[in-house]
Amino acid sequence: MAKRSVKRRMNQGEFNTDHYRDEESKVRALFPDHVRYDPDQADRIAEKNRDQRYTKNIKPRSKGQGELIKAIETRNLVMALGPAGTGKTYLAVAKAVEALEKGEVGRIVLSRPAVEAGESIGYLPGALEDKLAPYLRPLYDALSDRLSPKKLKQLMSEGMIEIAPVGYMRGRTLNNAFVVIDEAQNCTFGQLKMLLTRLGWHSTMVVTGDPQQSDLLPEMSGLGDIADRLSALEDVSVIRLGQEDIVRHPLVACMLDVL
Repeated sequence: MAKRSVKRRMNQGEFNTDHYRDEESKVRALFPDHVRYDPDQADRIAEKNRDQRYTKNIKPRSKGQGELIKAIETRNLVMALGPAGTGKTYLAVAKAVEALEKGEVGRIVLSRPAVEAGESIGYLPGALEDKLAPYLRPLYDALSDRLSPKKLKQLMSEGMIEIAPVGYMRGRTLNNAFVVIDEAQNCTFGQLKMLLTRLGWHSTMVVTGDPQQSDLLPEMSGLGDIADRLSALEDVSVIRLGQEDIVRHPLVACMLDVL
């Protein structure tokens, strides 16, 4: 049976050696349909499966934003005042992440007053983090636009990014940190004085807010008064953004003209 099989294969020219031209042609693939392993292709596939990189270059979209970026890079205390949509919080958080990734600071501290915008949402269940989550959501959104979810979760678990309400900042000294105080128009004069004096060595603090959109009672917000007093200091930059710096929908600037 075996002899007839070999004879049949010989008749079909399977063992014909006339087509062998060189030594390389004598080598046959054990698995002809198998795809050859390509290291470069494997690296490209692995790169796609890795966590997405969120590296972005910050470029000012207005003259006021350019002044704000320059002030953050050259001053240890910066106050950014302006209407909604001028990029105050986004630029501050973006520069904070940039400083952390470059090793210029050891941690990021983001603080925001837990003040409700005109209406009470009542009792919030859960732990402290769960209760504060709705108030600190804008800061999470800004961080998520600069860092991947995996990287953000890792940095927060390691304590390199801390988000805390204003009420828990008293008594602290923030050394080697990039501090962002957001929605400062909802802080009283005493609260802002307490926050500003938390600044430690090798640290940068950026205070952002819109004095025209305070959720406190009239005359309770201390942002405008604090900014006017600090503008006399040479080492403090007070940047006042205007409607020409709004980078949201054009209707935002139009509405601010009539509201």
